[in-house]
Amino acid sequence: MQVRTRIAARISLLAIAVAAAAVVSGSASAGPDVVGHLYVNDNTAGTNTIAAFDRHADGTLTPLHGSPFVAGGAGTGTGIGSQGALQVSTDGKYLLAVDAGSDQISVLRIDSDGELRPVGGGPVSSAGSEPVSIAIHGNLVYVANNGDGGNYAGFTLNPGGHLRPLAGSTVPLPAGSSPGDVLFNGDGSRLVGTRVGTSLIDSFTVGPDGRLTAAPGSPFPAQGPGPFGSEFRPTNGTQLFVSNAHGGAGNGTVSAFSDGSDGELTSIGSSPFPDFQTAPCWVEISHDGQFLFTVNTASNTVSRYTIAADGSLSLLGSTSLGSSSVGAEDARLGPNGQTLWVVDTGARAISAFAVDAGNLTQLPSSPTPLPPGSAPFGIVVT
Repeated sequence: MQVRTRIAARISLLAIAVAAAAVVSGSASAGPDVVGHLYVNDNTAGTNTIAAFDRHADGTLTPLHGSPFVAGGAGTGTGIGSQGALQVSTDGKYLLAVDAGSDQISVLRIDSDGELRPVGGGPVSSAGSEPVSIAIHGNLVYVANNGDGGNYAGFTLNPGGHLRPLAGSTVPLPAGSSPGDVLFNGDGSRLVGTRVGTSLIDSFTVGPDGRLTAAPGSPFPAQGPGPFGSEFRPTNGTQLFVSNAHGGAGNGTVSAFSDGSDGELTSIGSSPFPDFQTAPCWVEISHDGQFLFTVNTASNTVSRYTIAADGSLSLLGSTSLGSSSVGAEDARLGPNGQTLWVVDTGARAISAFAVDAGNLTQLPSSPTPLPPGSAPFGIVVT
């Protein structure tokens, strides 16, 4: 009788322990304080993967169950400089990732819990070599390919998440162009791309059929060597900002342009605006359009500007990532604009900053490590 009692007690304790473990496990990926998700393109050699995290209300990150997720194509395993290597579809259902090592684009379905599943049919050809950047507006997708001179290639994304090449959409680039970013303006009527290698900016109008028409005078001088990251002002889609990365030590600048209805770019104010840092590459603008942040890769800092109504920039200062390993790269704000995440490639981690107007304060939980073997570029925050 006592033996049975002891066995029953042990079974009860075991059941309690299992239940407790289940609660802890569930809270790690679906706790009540989960407010969204964060994804990074790992660019891992051979099989490319996507690191996925729950975002918690206090800004901390917890790896999702199953992370990192297989993208479908191959990464290079080495650092690649570009902005927009990972993007989310307009409807929020799909994640699109460049597979630079296999010249492909992967599409993954985002489940309700944030986990990722490859769309049937697998990755598709990027219509070039070494894809580095993706732009999405509605069902229209453009990819910047860096290899063999480079090009911009168009696709359509159907409701099932399948990419289809858009006939007649490819725009070839001269040898040495090295595109670093491609993006749409807010209403999808215009598209721009940066040529890091030749310090030029391509500007196009987008037709009803999704094909591109070069603006009069395109490509335009970038106003500084190595135009890299770019962003349209969320509150004024006619204002475009482009970082200039190759000016040398302490000579980084950000250019400001007015983008006309025909795609013609004209300088704003005394553009370009200095940040006195080295290699400003990635650009992010606050959702209210009042502040611009640019990540200085060689200085391992984030410069902060105010944006005037006419698009002129005023430098507020620069904030250090606090890492001894230089290599800060792509950056994204959270949906509420209160946190800025930066892919710290040198430390193979994600750094997080609380945003108070134009001020940044690194969170106590920062940085968060990324998977071993990653050579990360591209970040999405949902």
